[in-house]
Amino acid sequence: MTRLFGTDGVRGVANRELTPELAFQLGFAATRVLATETEKTFVVGRDTRVSGDLLECALCAGVMSAGGDVWRLGVIPTPGVAYVTRTSGSAAGIMISASHNPMEDNGIKFFGADGFKLLDAIEDEMETQMTRVTHADRPTGAHVGRLHDHPAAVDAYMQFLRGTVRHRFDGMKVVVDAANGAAYEVAPLLLRSLGADVTVISANPDGTNINVHCGSTHPEMLAEQVRETGADVGLAFDGDADRLIAVDAAGHLVDGDRIMLICARDLQSRGALRAHTLVTTVMSNYGFVKAAREQGIELVRTAVGDRYVMEAMRDGGYTLGGEQSGHVIFLQHNTTGDGVLTGLQLLDAMVDAGQPLEQLAGIMRSYPQALINIRVRDKTAWRRNDAVGAAIQEVEAALGDEGRVLVRESGTEPVVRVMVEAPDEMQVQRLAAAIADVVRTQLGA
Repeated sequence: MTRLFGTDGVRGVANRELTPELAFQLGFAATRVLATETEKTFVVGRDTRVSGDLLECALCAGVMSAGGDVWRLGVIPTPGVAYVTRTSGSAAGIMISASHNPMEDNGIKFFGADGFKLLDAIEDEMETQMTRVTHADRPTGAHVGRLHDHPAAVDAYMQFLRGTVRHRFDGMKVVVDAANGAAYEVAPLLLRSLGADVTVISANPDGTNINVHCGSTHPEMLAEQVRETGADVGLAFDGDADRLIAVDAAGHLVDGDRIMLICARDLQSRGALRAHTLVTTVMSNYGFVKAAREQGIELVRTAVGDRYVMEAMRDGGYTLGGEQSGHVIFLQHNTTGDGVLTGLQLLDAMVDAGQPLEQLAGIMRSYPQALINIRVRDKTAWRRNDAVGAAIQEVEAALGDEGRVLVRESGTEPVVRVMVEAPDEMQVQRLAAAIADVVRTQLGA
């Protein structure tokens, strides 16, 4: 049977794959698995998608049908749910969002009482519970759960974020692209409270415009607005505000790799970067790797996905990690990636260094990259194929320490991805094609 939970909760087209019936079942099962004799409160938040109302009602009904109580927060960034959950002593937190996905999609993700995403074993237990629910399992009378609106929790989350910075941002001109999503109120209010001069775009959610040609996956409009207004920096969030992409005063993109390095160097200068180590995925640019070495920063590399970054951070006790996509985790502050927090830490580092973002972003040079996808019969067979292995070794030998090769299978498609990074664009294209040709010849569908 196909596993219901993916790498980040349960997702699908709202009211088709992700139905209200499924949301009800998830709420009921979560309560059966996560509620305790002493705590049965579930924190529930959502982004601005039109389907959020539908799924929120069904999910909350499922929790209450199993005897749990609901703290309904309304629209709030995903990391806000994690924060409120762990600081309120609740049984669990639930966020209704599909992050940067199109408006038609939605998702339901869960946080344990400690504010961390659930372990696979707990998600599996919830799936098992969903197949065992009977009417006899449902409490009645005074044992049915209750719903409490708790909008003040959003203010508590904002107060927490404000306390993570060391400086005010007086005189700093900032453009915020809220992606018509969960940060559309929180981010501008916070920055203005810290003295920034804020211009806001994509902050008029109507339920259907979340992530539409805006936010962290479409920073073009932000870059244009920064240049037109003469701003110092632009901050772009995704739909649930768990990731951040920035642009400098000239409108140049500052991705997660650069943001992590800037913040790592800032933490290291204050002795706050645990073991001088930064955790990132294998997708970080090779220029990132070289720059980290030059700064005396050790790297721990993980598979693609924020859950793998988090696992490595918790195992090693590291304070900073993330992805090139802008999903950055400051584990000394919060238990998941937090775009608004990341934006505040980036501005704080700018003030601390007394340098514009364009100068700070020069910490690394992005190497040209070639990525070729090859459809194959068996997406894991490349690992056992001698010809493919020899082609990879030949390219690695040609690159030496001036580039890298990454070959991996897709998590969702019968596809092998070949990526090569090196200083020279033509060399990158040629070497990536050489490996891809062998993969296609040996394994192509």
